Amino acid sequence: MCENLVARTGRHQQRYDSGFRLVAGCIPYRYRDSGESSRKNSDKVVEVLMISSPSGPGLLFPKGGWENDETVQEAALREAIEEAGVRGKVVVRISF
Repeated sequence: MCENLVARTGRHQQRYDSGFRLVAGCIPYRYRDSGESSRKNSDKVVEVLMISSPSGPGLLFPKGGWENDETVQEAALREAIEEAGVRGKVVVRISF
C-alpha cells in the first residue's frame, strides 16, 4: 500500500471540495510500560507525537494535502512519514 512513498511538492495533484483544499492527518501514538509494576498488571503510558510548527511557535499533529491518487489513509500515512519520520498503521478513522 505505502511501500513507494515519496515526499511530494506542489498542489497540482491535491483534492479540493467546494474550493477548499482537503487535508489528511494523524495522531501518532504508542504505548509503553510505566515502569511501575503492580501485582495484577503493569500500567501502560500513552505517548503522543507532535511536531513543531513551521510557521511559528507551537506544536501540531502531522497533516497535509490529500492527493488525487491516494486514499485518505494513504495520505495520512504519507504525511506521518514526511513530517515526523514515523511509520504506523491507521487504527481509527475520524472524519468531519
